[in-house]
Amino acid sequence: MPSPADSPPRGDTVAAVPAARRTRSGPGRSGHRISRHLPFSPWLFAAPGLLVVGIFSLFPFFSTLVNAFTDRRTLMPGKFVGLANFRELIHDEMFWTGLRNSTLYVLGVVPALVILPLLLAMLVQRHIPGIAFFRSAFYTPVVASIVVVGLIWVWMLDDRGLINAVLEAVGIGKVGFLSDQWLLLFSAMTVTVWKGLGYYMIIYLAALANVPRELHEAASVDGAGAVRRFFTVTVPAVRSTMVLVGALASVAAFKVFSEVYLMAGPSGGPAGEDTTLVMLVQRVGTGLTGRVGYASAISVVIFVVTVALMLLVLRADRKEDA
Repeated sequence: MPSPADSPPRGDTVAAVPAARRTRSGPGRSGHRISRHLPFSPWLFAAPGLLVVGIFSLFPFFSTLVNAFTDRRTLMPGKFVGLANFRELIHDEMFWTGLRNSTLYVLGVVPALVILPLLLAMLVQRHIPGIAFFRSAFYTPVVASIVVVGLIWVWMLDDRGLINAVLEAVGIGKVGFLSDQWLLLFSAMTVTVWKGLGYYMIIYLAALANVPRELHEAASVDGAGAVRRFFTVTVPAVRSTMVLVGALASVAAFKVFSEVYLMAGPSGGPAGEDTTLVMLVQRVGTGLTGRVGYASAISVVIFVVTVALMLLVLRADRKEDA
């Protein structure tokens, strides 16, 4: 056991404590000096993400804007032509066909994707045995490849497919789901709704979890039934989520490509009558002789319309809030 004589003087002990503290606080002070001398250091951490966004988003966006005012082709640098591409769009029948089909797609798909996922979310939010299986089953189409989903529906809707075989068996006869102009477009809408139900269902489930249970209990005490509680409690509580879903679904529906392309083929259905705007961009702007400038002008129109759709949805939401 050390004697009192072996212990350090009190003054040395007091002097040793600040030294230890200074040793422990050294890295912190060093980091503070680095942040003081390098004020741009946070940008170094954000640089990789910003670089990816710039290369794959901003650069293509501004490149498309520039090309829309040129006559550039795939293997030829274009020259400035002003608004010539946009004037040509006005007289292009295929452009108006694509605009009509894309608009009809929005009108047919968006209401279904706003209402049906909400009803589905209310159904699967109940805590009953086996409900996790149904939640996973409803979400499976979301993670499935659109190519696989499209081919499965094509095989089902073909003249020799499963659905027509059932219709013939019950005496109705074959239906040209993939050969009739309007039935083909409606079939593609059905695939889009079927594949998107699970995705928007998850969004609604998160919103419904924040609805106070006391509101439903109070409405039940007042004698409100299930339908009345849906319109007076559930819908007002998730209205902002419905606006979000409507905006997302509108943009996605107006830019539809895969479903119609897989079901109608590169030609866009009978006589190209089911061509959408994005399909027209792909048809005009690809290949060795692709008209990149003209396809860029169509892309600019798509961008303007999608932004307008979002602004309309947000403005309608603000009017309801007022």
